[in-house]
Amino acid sequence: MSELVALIVAYAKQETVAPLKNLGRYVAWGVAGAVLFAVGGAMLTLTAVRAVQTETAPHLTGNLTWVPYLGGVVVAASGLAWAVLRIVKGDEALRIRRG
Repeated sequence: MSELVALIVAYAKQETVAPLKNLGRYVAWGVAGAVLFAVGGAMLTLTAVRAVQTETAPHLTGNLTWVPYLGGVVVAASGLAWAVLRIVKGDEALRIRRG
């Protein structure tokens, strides 16, 4: 009887603990990638704002100081649109494969 209990416990560990450890690693890499991608997107947006501010320094002053920030919004929106299109395209590819 004790061998049966030991066999059941070993099987349960094999089928639950090992897959959860692998899933944990997968999620950790995914979260790390998402954080780095978000930081990169924020830096790219700030770069666009600063580039427009620098290149148009004497012209966009006074009532036009908002224009560089519009450039940053455009860069961020294009990144968001790209991500959404990739997500939608991925879903369509899965639907095609599953038929």
